[in-house]
Parts: sequence; C-alpha cells; structure tokens
Amino acid sequence: MRLATWNIEWFNSLFDDDGAPLDDGEWSSRRNVTRRDQLAAISDVMHALDADALMIIEAPDHSRQRSTVTALERFADMAGLRTCRALVGFTNDTQQEIALLYDSAVIAAEHCPKGSDTGKRGSRDAPRFDGVFRIDLDIDAVEDLVRFSKPPLEVRLSTRGGNVLNLIGVHLKSKAPHGASSPADVMRIAIANRRKQLAQAVWLRARVVDHLEAGDPLIVLGDFNDGPGLDEYEGLFGRSSVEVVLGEGEETALRLFDPHARAALGQKFGAIHSTSRFYLGQEGRYLQALLDYIMVSPDVLARAPVWRIWHPFDDPACYGDDALRAALLTASDHFPVTLDLDV
Repeated sequence: MRLATWNIEWFNSLFDDDGAPLDDGEWSSRRNVTRRDQLAAISDVMHALDADALMIIEAPDHSRQRSTVTALERFADMAGLRTCRALVGFTNDTQQEIALLYDSAVIAAEHCPKGSDTGKRGSRDAPRFDGVFRIDLDIDAVEDLVRFSKPPLEVRLSTRGGNVLNLIGVHLKSKAPHGASSPADVMRIAIANRRKQLAQAVWLRARVVDHLEAGDPLIVLGDFNDGPGLDEYEGLFGRSSVEVVLGEGEETALRLFDPHARAALGQKFGAIHSTSRFYLGQEGRYLQALLDYIMVSPDVLARAPVWRIWHPFDDPACYGDDALRAALLTASDHFPVTLDLDV
C-alpha cells in the first residue's frame, strides 16, 4: 500500500462554488501559473504518485456554498484518478481543509474522531479536535483556551485483507503577526502565535500517546510548518512542534518515527531534506524547508516502510523525468511525501 501527504497550494481557487474545476486560461493563485496548467500539473503528479490514499493539505473549502468532497471527487473524475472517493472531517473557516482522497476498491475509510465534546469550557484531557483544550501557555497559573484553526483529520482506514490503520492528517500553522505596528509588536505577536502552535502540538501529542498506549497502528502525516532548527523560536521554547509530536526524549514505545525528521534532529549544520520551495520576492531567490512529514508508530515501523520525498531536484527519478519535474514545480510550493507499506 502507498500512502501520501501533499500540501497543494491554493487548491481551493481552482474550483467554482459547485465544485467544478476551473479548467481555463485565467491566472491561478500561484505565481505565473494558469488554472488549467495547475490542474493539469496536479493531475500528472497524482497519477505519478499512484497512491492508494492521499492526505491533501489545503484541500478545497467546505462551507455553506462549497463542498470539499464534491470538488475533490469532480476533480478525480476529470483527471481519471483511481483515488475517486473523498473524506473530510471537522471543517474550518480558512478555506484550507484537510481531506483524504482514496481508492475505495482497495480500502475503506471513515472519519473517526476521538476525545470528548467539550463545548466552550474546554478540557485538559485531549478533547475532540473540534473542541477546546485548556492549557497554561505562559506559565502564569492561568489556563488558556486553545482551538485548532484546522482541526486534524482522524481516519480509520481498513484494507480488504482486514488490516486497520489509524491516520491523523495534520496542518499545524503559526499565524503571521497581523496587526503589528512595530518590530516589538511583531516579536510579541509572533511569539504568542508560536506558543499557540506548540499548544496544539501538545494536544495532538496527547492523542498520539492514547493510540500508542492502546497498541493502535498509527500514522501522523501532513504539514507541520515547523521542524528541528527551522527558526529562532525553537531556541526560545526549547523544542519544535515536530519534536513534541514525535515524543522526543520519551521511551521508545511511545515515540513516532520519521527518517527525515530524525536526520534533521541529528545535525546542526549542513544539508537536510526538503519538502517545500518558496519564492522570496524581495530577495529574488527560493527558500527550501522540511515541513511535511509521515510519522509512524513502532509497530508500523517494524513493517519496514519506505519513505520518499518527491522533490523535483533532490529525487533522481523526479529530476530525470522532464514532465514530472515540471508538474511538481507547477502544481504547488510543497512536494508530496509517500510511504510504501506492506499491510
């Protein structure tokens, strides 16, 4: 089985309110890319991935006027994909959903949220991801109320052979310092937002521990917008959200594993893996970062899974295929990560 995660930039902008793909020559929300070209590139990459299930980060919006499932399934039909069924969990108001696109002939998938329904009062015990988590963010003896801007998608995935995997699709994000009027404001707001992101990681980590203690095969996959050595806030808070969710420093049975995170944690200098490439307009150059992960529980790791980052310049097979290389660069500013697993 092949599982994948992919953050598809501005995917929502490629559909009308009825979920129909906007297959035309108008500009997409990506720089210098038309909607037709981006749709074609996404289709080409998905065909190349040939995943049995793909966790899509920044999937099309779900709201009163729009449907994530309708948009993804209409896109799959247009593109002729075998992953033609879509699943979405708790939705949000950011126009960037987390959704699973999967091959229903190979697997069955259902939204399977864990935790209690807290209401506005919240809970300290890892509530349901559409709820409220109570935690003291700044050690002032006053509990803060934390919500996910993009609630993780919890999926129970079953194979035709009767095997079960638990997936958690993730998009952790620290908001930009909007409203800042001075460098001091920028610093203050940025630190507060990063603190909230780490609180979300603590909340997610609690759910991970629940699964591991229960002996559930678990895979956490998606975009963490954070990682070992990524920025100066790691020094301020001590750990990145990636390290929190992995369970760094805890006993082996309660840790998750991702080889790219492990490589980054093991070095302070030198080249590291990358899953994204952003254009810095003011500097006229590109920045690469490791943001996307597939973390597995010890029992899944024992099955000898194989990870791959589909980077158009770092992966020889991607680089050697002119059409695939171009599609990866056109489709998104993130590149897919896959996991091949014998289940």
